[in-house]
Amino acid sequence: MSDEPPPSRPRALLPDLAPWRTSADFRRLWVAGLVTNFGSFLTFVALPVQMKELTGSAAAVGAIGAVELIPLVVFGLYGGALADALDKRKLIVWTEAGQGLLCAALLVDATVPHPAVWPLYVVAALSAALGSVQRPAMDSLTPRIVAHEHLTAAGALNSLRWTVGGVAGPALAGVVVAYAGLGWAYAVDLVTFAASVALMAGIAPSPASHEAAKPSLRSIAEGGRYAWSRKELLGTYAVDLAAMFFAMPLAVLPFLAEELRADWSLGLMYAALPAGSLLVSLTSGWTSRVHRHGRTVVFSAACWGLAVAGAGLVRDVWLVLLLLVLAGACDMVSGIFRAAIWNRTIPDELRGRLAGIELLSYSVGPQLGQVRSGGMAALTSVRTSVWAGGALCVAAVGLLAAGLPKLMSYDDRTNEHALRMRSARAEEIPPAPPVTAS
Repeated sequence: MSDEPPPSRPRALLPDLAPWRTSADFRRLWVAGLVTNFGSFLTFVALPVQMKELTGSAAAVGAIGAVELIPLVVFGLYGGALADALDKRKLIVWTEAGQGLLCAALLVDATVPHPAVWPLYVVAALSAALGSVQRPAMDSLTPRIVAHEHLTAAGALNSLRWTVGGVAGPALAGVVVAYAGLGWAYAVDLVTFAASVALMAGIAPSPASHEAAKPSLRSIAEGGRYAWSRKELLGTYAVDLAAMFFAMPLAVLPFLAEELRADWSLGLMYAALPAGSLLVSLTSGWTSRVHRHGRTVVFSAACWGLAVAGAGLVRDVWLVLLLLVLAGACDMVSGIFRAAIWNRTIPDELRGRLAGIELLSYSVGPQLGQVRSGGMAALTSVRTSVWAGGALCVAAVGLLAAGLPKLMSYDDRTNEHALRMRSARAEEIPPAPPVTAS
């Protein structure tokens, strides 16, 4: 039994910085991600705003998600196979550079006298393809550069990185788009891509595992069979897909702000979801002490749906913002523990392909959600689209929880796959020498 006193409550809530202290590559990847996320959220707000200005149609804004869907599915799965078969660092750097070129194309279109609509859809589709190739490589790199016992903390820190950009980017984008123009939002994003490429180039090479299969339909199918055999993994994908499809309200936020007669609140609405995520990330010290990850994923996804439903029912803009913050907090809790299950239980030679399948749940879901929310808003009303989507999310998550008992019973202290991975990592990394009293 340790003689050290237990940490104070405030300290116990603070993020665990062990991955940051022990891995230089994790620090580089974290900072690069922070920089590029900040810029990407500027474009994330500017693109639907520009589409709204050019078309005035909620369905046209929602169609952005539709054109991103096929690239996400195809390149997400193939990108996972590439991540297992190629050097992960090279894959990350080259796709980041490609994203920068696409941002330059948006900048050009926004600054010509008569901007066209079709380039927005083309860039959205190509950006989805590059992002789908890159994300499995980034996700599967983390378990290589972070100690096994620090993976939950690394997931929380990665979430913190995303939410810092998610709060600052949309909040600033609302001001930049309103007062400086769309071109400035795209220009700042372009600069951040250049900076992130320079940072990522300093990460050590991460070649393919000697057991990894070459990218092919057969190797992709192998990853799919493994995911299907792991019902707790399958549950994390299904819960997130349901939550994002039914309750992602982003496509209709410009119209919700207009209906509430609070156009000034649009940037805050986009920032509210990541603001809630940031609150959880800043107090994520408790996450390393939770072991029933599956139940936490389910309950937090249901709470996300409830919060979104509330945002569609209330009429006060400040209550809408508060409920969106709450929704973002619940989504972050779900995300942290989904990542913990993935990182702690998936073998190294399959991580890229499983990350590609994972990408379908947390990327395809929001894209389909944009199509759903935009289409339902066009058929009914904006507010009905929001509250009904939240209610459907709660119902779907409840049905999935009932049908996937292995997800509800998952415990990282007893799960056979988590125990096997813990043992494998212990054999790879020599134990630290014991600390002796002076």
